[in-house]
Amino acid sequence: MVPHATTEQIFTVLANLERLKPIFDNIADNPLVRQKIEEAGQDPSMLDKLKDVEIDNDGITFPIPMMGKMCMQIEETEENRCVKYKALGIPLDANLWIQMLPVSSGGSKIRVTLKAELNMMMKMMVGSKLKDGVNQFAEMISGLPFQFM
Repeated sequence: MVPHATTEQIFTVLANLERLKPIFDNIADNPLVRQKIEEAGQDPSMLDKLKDVEIDNDGITFPIPMMGKMCMQIEETEENRCVKYKALGIPLDANLWIQMLPVSSGGSKIRVTLKAELNMMMKMMVGSKLKDGVNQFAEMISGLPFQFM
């Protein structure tokens, strides 16, 4: 649930990823974010890796250990309803959809779907981690201040 953002506000940000740059540029140095990460039992030094993230209008590229760089590039949009991203730079086909639905005046909800072509062994090894990652990603997106971006 994104209580204070319309589907238009969410779409405007997710369809133009450069609007996320201010967040990535400042998050590693934000003491409140570091504190929250420590409270969650995580290592706040992981924020330093965000400095290697590259963002342009239609894609976000980030390093993946032992694989190089992966880019999530906008493949398709449906105005104020959905943004579909395609993973590039990794040895499998993967797509990520973010759907936006209005639920009330000024509020919305989002649904994040990941489709990845994994063989049975890979599904057993990383399937639950991918599901957890998608859920965490959805929570993180829901917390963005879309109305100010």
